[in-house]
Amino acid sequence: MTNNPSRVSKSRKLRNALLASVLTMGVAGAAASGAILTDTKPVLAEQVQVDIDGPRDFTHLVQRVKPAVVSVRVKSKVDPVEFRGNFSMPDLPDDNPLNEFFKRFGPRGFENDGKRGPHGREHPRFGMSQGSGFFISEDGYIVTNDHVVDNGSEVTVVMEDGKELTAKVVGVDERTDLALLKVDGSGYSYVPLAKEKPMIGQWVVAVGNPFGLGGTVTAGIVSADGRDIGAGPYDDFIQIDAPVNRGNSGGPTFNMKGEVVGVNTAIFSPSGGNIGIAFAIPASVVSGVVDELRQDGSVTRGWLGVQIQPVTQDIADGLGITSTDGALVADPQDGGPAKAAGIKAGDIITKVDGNKVDGPRDLARMIAAYEPDTKVDLTVLRNGDEKQVTVELGKLGKQVASSERGDEDNSAQTSLEGLGLSVQPSDDGRGVVVVGVEAGSAAEEKGLSEGDVILSAGGRDVRTGSDLEDQIASVKDKGRKAVLMQVERDGSPRFVALPTDKS
Repeated sequence: MTNNPSRVSKSRKLRNALLASVLTMGVAGAAASGAILTDTKPVLAEQVQVDIDGPRDFTHLVQRVKPAVVSVRVKSKVDPVEFRGNFSMPDLPDDNPLNEFFKRFGPRGFENDGKRGPHGREHPRFGMSQGSGFFISEDGYIVTNDHVVDNGSEVTVVMEDGKELTAKVVGVDERTDLALLKVDGSGYSYVPLAKEKPMIGQWVVAVGNPFGLGGTVTAGIVSADGRDIGAGPYDDFIQIDAPVNRGNSGGPTFNMKGEVVGVNTAIFSPSGGNIGIAFAIPASVVSGVVDELRQDGSVTRGWLGVQIQPVTQDIADGLGITSTDGALVADPQDGGPAKAAGIKAGDIITKVDGNKVDGPRDLARMIAAYEPDTKVDLTVLRNGDEKQVTVELGKLGKQVASSERGDEDNSAQTSLEGLGLSVQPSDDGRGVVVVGVEAGSAAEEKGLSEGDVILSAGGRDVRTGSDLEDQIASVKDKGRKAVLMQVERDGSPRFVALPTDKS
């Protein structure tokens, strides 16, 4: 059969057109993928490469550290609960089967004669709680949380192989939520505390006893550090996203070297279960506390004797300064080392022995690191001037005397309409009492309420409404944006900065 020349010609044209289309698409695709065809050589776009520092699985790590992790069971005595209803036992014959029912399910401890338990005595009741812990030495020392063993009458640790050991509490530290236990014997597998701070994004593995399921392993990363969750004055938690639940408390979080970087202590959860936000006490804190507990059974810390608060931007404006670093002294406590050394309310502590103080939490940790009776040099900012004050620290926990109060009485009220505030002299002559706060005012925005006592304004004590007005006017004349007031509520002083442009 002979091909039709016209058809062959058309077929060739179609084929050539398709080849041209394919070539065009190939060039476009190469350009889109980062390669550009030229008369010389293709130029490739730079490729980003990331080296991942972490294992594909954690098998080897877990096999090494898991034998050192234990479950902690704590038995505690529960206070008896008095029955306060109007329950009365029915008068039933001795052989009535309901007698057994009322013995079992009536008010606890009551028999059908209305007496409290057998022979009229209260039956003791016990509760059981569970947590986690880990060996830090071959001779039987175990770290856990204070809240795990709190009020415990008996503490039992359960090893990986199920063996149970009786433990005694060597010491606890409530302020950091740490406890040290001891079991008899030696030769236990133990894990070291990390000396280096973990990096955000670093892999971590948590091992513990969630919901009583001992030996549970979970993994995640370090999500953040330096977290303050309001648990105590020395909050400096590591945040991790490894699943941590009830019962993980006191258990370790490991880095990839098998070192403990933190002790799991808290979770953030609306439901009570894991949502990927857990907090661990850093190994640097654990190390110091455990050493003291092991040596003395307790932890002693230096005590400065001040109530402190952050330097907010409003407060900085009220003081006429630009920096918000340091810790603002709201009140030097009577009988405390700070007051004896001349520290005053309104001072900003910026350095301790030449080391910069970032904020109140930083100052608290720095002072706590010193032994009582140690002399420290504080750099203080007072009325814009820097001063050096030497303080001999006391011992944290010392009781201080309450301040004496005068007997001055004055009922004259003063209204500061620009601030939405009405005040009158206090009965004891210390400051002025807030007797009215206007809704939506600057005073309300800053949290002032009726009953608060304004002790000072602009660095000077006030006794009357006129004193307060004068100080506000003086601050405005100096060009400051806010007036700094020392306010006391329920015996606790703090500083509040009210904007002067509204007064």
